Amino acid sequence: MKPGHADGDRGPAPRDVAIVAFARSDHRGPAEGLSETEMLLPVLHRALEQAGLAPGEADFTCSGSSDYLAGRPFSFTQTLDGVGAWPPVAESHVETDGAWALYEAWVKILTGRAGTALVYAHGKPSAGPLRDVLTRQLDPYYVAPLWPDSVSLAALQAQALIDAGHTDEEALAALAHRGGDEAPADRYVVRPLRAGDCPAVTDGAAAVVLAAGDTARRMCDRPAWIRGIDHRIEAQALGLRDLTDSPSTRLAAERAGAFRAPVDTAELHAPFTSQEVVLRRALRLDGTVAVNPSGGALAADPVMATGLIRLGEAAARIHRGASDRALAHATSGPCLQHNLVAVLEGETR
Repeated sequence: MKPGHADGDRGPAPRDVAIVAFARSDHRGPAEGLSETEMLLPVLHRALEQAGLAPGEADFTCSGSSDYLAGRPFSFTQTLDGVGAWPPVAESHVETDGAWALYEAWVKILTGRAGTALVYAHGKPSAGPLRDVLTRQLDPYYVAPLWPDSVSLAALQAQALIDAGHTDEEALAALAHRGGDEAPADRYVVRPLRAGDCPAVTDGAAAVVLAAGDTARRMCDRPAWIRGIDHRIEAQALGLRDLTDSPSTRLAAERAGAFRAPVDTAELHAPFTSQEVVLRRALRLDGTVAVNPSGGALAADPVMATGLIRLGEAAARIHRGASDRALAHATSGPCLQHNLVAVLEGETR
């Protein structure tokens, strides 16, 4: 899905929209002693300060998180204390990764109903047994009662890739080493996945600010313009899918315009090394592209914020001139079930 090109902030026509600010937490493990609001508050302040906005000043606020991780209903409402919900703000929430909150905010701005938006996401997977919690994403009648956890399902996908000749354990270990793995190379979690093939799950939060047209240019020296963004989903039943491929990622990339010109950076939401293999093939990424220069989800996986961080990290590279055209990817569900792809560009210097 690609926006039209209209002039600045005038009128309800579709406009150019950019990421103008990004901040994330630095947690490496459980955020002990901190509530989700306390964990989120400094991240919000840094993002808003970068954009020159006061709390509550953005035209629209959208967040992403999961009540399943928190273990209580409507847990996201508590974080609004950190946003500043009085006087009342226009606010929405998605029960998934914050990348989809960014998509909602992008649409809101395109329709002319907002000129700026604050998007944030947070997750505390340390609050419960994550591998058990994520089984609630599965088919409730045939699959979830068997309790196949997220790592076991990823191992099935990895073995399918190995059997198809698309990778091997040595190649996966090379990807793990790039992600900064320090775990013993011989320790299997679920064969064929070793400790380094699995994400470094941590508590954390992230926030970005979106703005349209000339407003974006005032807020940021080099905005990261969202030239296209799209998301697609595949069948929930794993038996109906080819786990060695990701047609939803490929289709989202096509609709976002990712294949129209080369990208120099790709931030991929690949919690497992085997999933990066799938994504590289689906997105046609070769050795000329810097893949996950931030370390990706292998280095830090604050569940429900990891996808938004991929968008933010890609945008930050454009902000500082390290990238001109970047691809950002987010995923949700088992074995890359639901995928979002965005193309970001900096203005010609």
